[in-house]
Amino acid sequence: MTPAINYLNNNKVIHQVLDYHHDVNVKSYGLEAAEKLSLPSKQVFKTLIVNSENNQLIVAIVPVSNQLNLKNVAKAIKCKKVVMAEPAVVERSTGYVLGGVSPFGQKKRLVTVIDSSALQHDTIFVSAGKRGLEIGLCPKVLIQLLNAKTAVLSQQAKPNLDKR
Repeated sequence: MTPAINYLNNNKVIHQVLDYHHDVNVKSYGLEAAEKLSLPSKQVFKTLIVNSENNQLIVAIVPVSNQLNLKNVAKAIKCKKVVMAEPAVVERSTGYVLGGVSPFGQKKRLVTVIDSSALQHDTIFVSAGKRGLEIGLCPKVLIQLLNAKTAVLSQQAKPNLDKR
């Protein structure tokens, strides 16, 4: 059990846990989860941590098929600028390793913003707190549990045109 799963169980949240064998050579953890679990990538969400200009950490949850738009995150939390948080800061503040950061069960509750596209689905999938483990649940429940805001936070990922 991870802190994320324990959090959901303790709060009696209806959810499902899916697991797969994580390939240590894969760099895109979220896309790996979607592929190995045969899930649409628009329903699998990644949990990213950004840092605001006043050094406040913010959780941004977006589809794995999309890229985070930092300007949109800043606008959603009403600040001028955000940047991606350093990996060591993410791991220290959440208690999770990169690729396994769950929005649930973090060491400290952070302000959370989720891409509004989540509301288009009955179920979305987020990390369960470990690479190779995903939680499926209703996005409205996720929003309620985390007191999250919704906003357009992402844009379709640009295709890799590098054909080396």
